[in-house]
Amino acid sequence: MATEKKVALPPFQALVDAHWRDVARLARALAGPVDGDDVAQRAWEKAFAAYPELTSAKNLRSWLLTITARCATDLHRARRPQSPLDEAPPVAVDGPDAADWPDPDLWQAVNNLPERQRFAVTLKYVGDLDHHGVAAALDTTPAASRRLVSDALATLRTKLGVNDD
Repeated sequence: MATEKKVALPPFQALVDAHWRDVARLARALAGPVDGDDVAQRAWEKAFAAYPELTSAKNLRSWLLTITARCATDLHRARRPQSPLDEAPPVAVDGPDAADWPDPDLWQAVNNLPERQRFAVTLKYVGDLDHHGVAAALDTTPAASRRLVSDALATLRTKLGVNDD
């Protein structure tokens, strides 16, 4: 029976201190400014629960960003179209308007991409992951990750009227 080798992990608080901005930024990019904080919180909860069982301290940032991306995916999957209650009054919820984001046209175009393309391009450029990291987060291959990002960028260039010349 093989025993797993215990690895010396830094204190979890050191991990939070080093990467909280990256997790928060990616969560907001994938889930939007309203749900981003909840996604980030859920990612930290999952990371905290799994942290003692890690067998490698290699590339903890990518590990955290993968958890964050999966939490955002879970949020989107949990949202199923629901019929409104007939007797309930409408509830107004104020949140940041897309016009308040830097370059609202770009973010609107990114938001309109198909889910996997949107996640791939966000992980690549907001999460600053390489194609191996994007592939791990989306449970696909690096080649498929490259294709998703490439297709997303081509769509964005077309929608925004950007030429490569």
